[in-house]
Amino acid sequence: MNSTNIVLIGFMGSGKSTIAQAIHKYTRKQVLDSDLIIANNENSSILDIFRKNGESYFRKLEVEFCDFVSKNVTNAIISTGGGIPLSYNVKNMGIVFFLNLSFEMILKRLNKHSIKSRPLFANINEAQRLYDERLETYINAANFIIDAKQNIKSITQEIISKL
Repeated sequence: MNSTNIVLIGFMGSGKSTIAQAIHKYTRKQVLDSDLIIANNENSSILDIFRKNGESYFRKLEVEFCDFVSKNVTNAIISTGGGIPLSYNVKNMGIVFFLNLSFEMILKRLNKHSIKSRPLFANINEAQRLYDERLETYINAANFIIDAKQNIKSITQEIISKL
């Protein structure tokens, strides 16, 4: 395991990208956001990747990202897409923190634009089903479970204290 990397996992909208940036301010570690990197590499949005190539193609790109990080990246903060722990052993990338937040709280945090940009949120009932289905995987994949109802500073300090 590459213990110098901080790996953030959780459902879409749980705050992984926000917390990654907050941790960066304290640690100055580089931030790698899997969704942003995949979108940039494909010169497309995540939504368009899903529409043009399908979910299985996107999941293949996620695994390629994780393989690259596991073999080549140290001393970074990795913000993962919500589905990555389903198809990849995220502990291979570093110390894994699950940002645990209820589905109801996620919905309260997301605005309409943010929901529309997430392909798997197209149907809220289906998104709830996915959340329920993935929760145990997130718990089992994590080294640490973080209560993500806290404010950003508290979450960041809790993660840093566990390193």
